[in-house]
Amino acid sequence: MAKRSLAPRQARSRESERRLLDAAMQVLAEHGLDGTTIPRIAAQAGLTPGAIYRRFPDKNALLETVVLSILEKQVARLRALSPTLTREKTLPELVEKIIKSALANHRADAALLRGLRQFAESSDHRAFRNKAIKLEKRAFQYLVELLLTYRKDIRHPDPPVALAFALVTLHSTLTELIVTDDHLSNWRTFIPEDDTTLIRELVRTFLRYLGCD
Repeated sequence: MAKRSLAPRQARSRESERRLLDAAMQVLAEHGLDGTTIPRIAAQAGLTPGAIYRRFPDKNALLETVVLSILEKQVARLRALSPTLTREKTLPELVEKIIKSALANHRADAALLRGLRQFAESSDHRAFRNKAIKLEKRAFQYLVELLLTYRKDIRHPDPPVALAFALVTLHSTLTELIVTDDHLSNWRTFIPEDDTTLIRELVRTFLRYLGCD
């Protein structure tokens, strides 16, 4: 009986935390790291500041939970990419799918990513940073392993190293062009703004590095 009565409260608690994390992300995207305050987050979530402080001691603890929640979801999404996906698509098709998805996510969440990156880089909480790095590495490893199912199509002499460099290059390029540079504001003279051209060239760069035609 006690377990039954606890279930609705636990569900409400999970929903309240989800709403709180969503509100924190929204405020961070709109106001940046310095403008993200507990009162603003509370107003966005429809909660009182006191309700937030009952869950988190300060803004940093809340934002750490936001970062780790995003990284955990990313790992779960990559883990869900079953091997059947690789049987249904060629390597170029899968690379294009990955790049299209990454570009869309960077464009949609550029302001949020900018704020989260600033927060993570400024944090001196070692346990948080170590956990975040561990989750990022796990996601990266899942992606490398997924693409390694096409090992026979990769002509680079060391496929795991080639995939690691190709993925790091892709991530760094999107971060520079979309997040750091605020949607190509400084690179428009050299880099096409339209996504069709950008995706085509990113796919070509990725595949050529792997030694694929």
